[in-house]
Amino acid sequence: MTTLKDVKVGESAVVTGLTGAGALKRRIMDMGLTKGTRVHVRKLAPLGDPIELTVRGYELSIRKDEAASIEVKPDARP
Repeated sequence: MTTLKDVKVGESAVVTGLTGAGALKRRIMDMGLTKGTRVHVRKLAPLGDPIELTVRGYELSIRKDEAASIEVKPDARP
């Protein structure tokens, strides 16, 4: 399964599920990363962590270990 950690800069994806549990899963959901949400990867920090995303019209930065618990599929929209 592809995770958000694997999405390249400039690409978009759609969240298909969350593999995290407990507080981590709740935190990710509170940030708006729920099933069916479109996510655009804007850029990476110089050392590759964190990842800057556009989600639901706002900018969000998450760590790679958090991104690894977010399952995605490629976005079919241009």
